[in-house]
Amino acid sequence: MGTAGAIGVDWLRVSGSFVLVLLLLGGMLWLLRRMKDMQLRHKGPARLELCETIHVGPRQKVALVRVGDKHILVGISPQQLVALGEVQAFAITEGTRSES
Repeated sequence: MGTAGAIGVDWLRVSGSFVLVLLLLGGMLWLLRRMKDMQLRHKGPARLELCETIHVGPRQKVALVRVGDKHILVGISPQQLVALGEVQAFAITEGTRSES
């Protein structure tokens, strides 16, 4: 009889510890989400936006980045970033793209 009671207490302790860990994880997740929302609220509108990228080679890309009201073309490789130039603002419509 003594061993059956001890086994029941062990299962109760393990179950209680498991529930406590789940509650702590849930609380941390809630806290992290709340902190992220507060950070986004205080940050304001994004001033830097990645508009489009295209791969031109292995581990090499060309990206169009919007900074404020300017569009800048950037070359990206594993070793460096290079500003290729400023691009005039343009609007892409469905009729202007050529279909291959």
